[in-house]
Amino acid sequence: MSNRPAPTLPTRNRKSTMAQQPETRVSAATPRLDVAHLAKTYGSGGKARTVIEDLTFTVDAGEVVCIVGPSGVGKTTLLKCLAGLQPATSGRAAIDGRTISGPPPEMALVFQDYNRSLMPWLTVRKNLVLPLRHLKLSAAELKERCDSALAAVGLSHADNQYPWQLSGGMQQRVAIARALAYRPEILIMDEPFASVDAQTRFDLEDLCLKIRRDFNMTILVVTHDIDEAVYLADRVVVLGSRPARVLKVVDVDLPAPRDQITTRSLPEFARQRTEVLSLIKRPA
Repeated sequence: MSNRPAPTLPTRNRKSTMAQQPETRVSAATPRLDVAHLAKTYGSGGKARTVIEDLTFTVDAGEVVCIVGPSGVGKTTLLKCLAGLQPATSGRAAIDGRTISGPPPEMALVFQDYNRSLMPWLTVRKNLVLPLRHLKLSAAELKERCDSALAAVGLSHADNQYPWQLSGGMQQRVAIARALAYRPEILIMDEPFASVDAQTRFDLEDLCLKIRRDFNMTILVVTHDIDEAVYLADRVVVLGSRPARVLKVVDVDLPAPRDQITTRSLPEFARQRTEVLSLIKRPA
């Protein structure tokens, strides 16, 4: 775990917004997300295929951590284990010291295929309400959550439109707003900006940093884009080999606030981008 103290960020009223979550007393030294010797094997006997082997890393509260690695190395499988969608074969993943054994109530996911995750026959607002139904919130609470989530992603004007009426970037903003309406403490994003054009991607990256700042949220992002990982992250977890293992956790020491032009032109940005790329391209 990095020796850097967790970022000091503005907070919201967590007691009221996270009323559905269990209260947990943890030490300040306990990582928000702790992955220890995690392994995942599919099948058994001669047909067994190990995708992940002995992964260990941590994510501190309020951090943005990016996971990068070659295609097919097992990044999405890792996220499924962290989200409680698949059991690990061995090792453990934990939130605040509690082993993840199913979808954690503190966590929300945003996927790459926003056009598959959104219901095209529902308005934007109804798409946001859909995953909240089991929380048994009042109509006023549902409205407040949707209003604040749409405002956070700049889509207050689009609440009665349908996803198919929106651009790809706006649809991904809807997917992010839907996650925010759930009021998670940890946001996991799987290649969230891969299906949009370059300018929209920059805008969505900055939205990700704004969400971290405004909601004091812990964010884990899987991406193939090394520049994106260095721009977003406090730390980059570099995966390599097959089965996947951690090659190195790279601390990203770039000044805040980050800016698409200024930050990407810094010599330190180029140096750290080269370090991550060199690790990925290094022969196994």
